[in-house]
Amino acid sequence: MDNGPTWAAKLAQTIDHTLLKATATEQHIATLCAEAVQYGFATVCIHPVYVPLAAKWLSDTEVGVCTVVGFPLGTNTTGVKSFEAGAALADGADEVDMVLAVHALKNKRFDQVRSDIAAVVTAAERAPVKVILETCYLSKAEIQRACELAVDAGASFVKTSTGFGSGGATVEHVALMRQTVGEHIGVKASGGIRDGQTALAMIQAGANRLGCSAGVAIVSGLTPDGGPSEY
Repeated sequence: MDNGPTWAAKLAQTIDHTLLKATATEQHIATLCAEAVQYGFATVCIHPVYVPLAAKWLSDTEVGVCTVVGFPLGTNTTGVKSFEAGAALADGADEVDMVLAVHALKNKRFDQVRSDIAAVVTAAERAPVKVILETCYLSKAEIQRACELAVDAGASFVKTSTGFGSGGATVEHVALMRQTVGEHIGVKASGGIRDGQTALAMIQAGANRLGCSAGVAIVSGLTPDGGPSEY
């Protein structure tokens, strides 16, 4: 009897299979795309320069193409971020992960933070925009404020980290983000998720999307009937 998707398959559907190293080659991206199709990941998450290739290779599959904007510091001007988002969509991207204007948040320029996100949301048209907060640099109060601003600006997700900061996703921060945004938008945990136990902990804390460079290892480490092999 078919009992439906295994835990591994369900978890795979939440994963943005990620490769954002500066040294990534076309062959690396080809492998990433092939793995995403094989394991049923939600998207591949790549730099804008590789969006046209990935969109071509994944055109007849269920795997989406996600790219990054204002990456990894978020210090680009709003005009640059907007242009980058629009160009990525024109090249075939399906989703955009933009980095929050952390500097503006730290300076308490909240209207600037909101308008920066809103401009990218507009440029991305109907494509989901995930706002990367880089939580390792923020206080709890700043995380909450950033989440509120992202919701106000029309973002589809809030995301913990770029993976290039001083720390990645934590269960505490994911839970706080989910508590703040409620069920209105998604929460993406990213950075430092390298095994099934950690991945499932993020899901249980409230994440409904995961950014992972170790997606294959994560889903391969799950037992056929359920949770990670460590359980």
